[in-house]
Amino acid sequence: MAKIVVIGSLNMDVVAVTPRIPVAGETIIGLKFFTAPGGKGANQAYAAAKLGGKVGMLGRVGDDDFGRAMRQNLESAGCETSGVRAIAGASGVALIFVAGSGENSIVVVGGANDRLAPEDIARHAAVFDECAVALLQLETPLQTITAAARYAKERGAKVILDPAPAPGHALPQALLQAVDILTPNETEAAILSGLPPARLNAGEAETIGKKLRGLGPATVIMKLGEQGCLLIEQDGSTLIPSPKVTALDTTAAGDVFNAALAVGLSEKMELVEACRFAVRAAALSVTRLGAQSAAPARAEVNAFRAG
Repeated sequence: MAKIVVIGSLNMDVVAVTPRIPVAGETIIGLKFFTAPGGKGANQAYAAAKLGGKVGMLGRVGDDDFGRAMRQNLESAGCETSGVRAIAGASGVALIFVAGSGENSIVVVGGANDRLAPEDIARHAAVFDECAVALLQLETPLQTITAAARYAKERGAKVILDPAPAPGHALPQALLQAVDILTPNETEAAILSGLPPARLNAGEAETIGKKLRGLGPATVIMKLGEQGCLLIEQDGSTLIPSPKVTALDTTAAGDVFNAALAVGLSEKMELVEACRFAVRAAALSVTRLGAQSAAPARAEVNAFRAG
């Protein structure tokens, strides 16, 4: 089986469930507290491994309990972690308030993620052995993401970039030219094309997707939430609808989509079929709470298709 390499962030989610989000200077009594492994890179690596992919991750954690727990959690899903190195200092964390209404407030502190350096990519060359797909996001330094994309491309891998969180500036041309598939959601696509964030219909999504293709990536796959995804290639666009489900928590949807897309491509699925597989996996994930805890197993996605 061809390998997927995920280069990205590992954050411990530190979550307080509250009656409402406190205002500045206010102390309120919370209802529940828990921690859970997160970070967009780790979420995608965990989900891809759970979906049956052969996955290796490259990232940084601190030499603390959070770092050890996050690495062990990836290993529990079958992810290879020789590229997840512990360094002195604190691991990345996401401090999250979740209100009963579903509203949330999040502060991300990068910690060790901010110290994943461009030279670390070639230093972990063995992680890229037999790599067919490289999966990247934007929660680690941009110079490192660019170096990883170019390195993977030179090694013959298909490079997928999830441009999240959306930057407040244009992405480097050197990065975009190394990307084979760009996978923004509606908000990210609008921001990257210089427009205000908004929900998009299929026509608007196609127009923006074509504009993003012009920046370098050969293919744009726009994630449209409950509408599914829009595959935009040189010869046209294809809308791939999502199965209808009752959503409980959409936190994991984008990461599960990218993970499933990478798994499908590593198994040599045609791009349209990989997108169908990805929307099924993402639809299943929103019926569950959490990020990594919501990632479905391969058998569940297969059964969902059969149903």
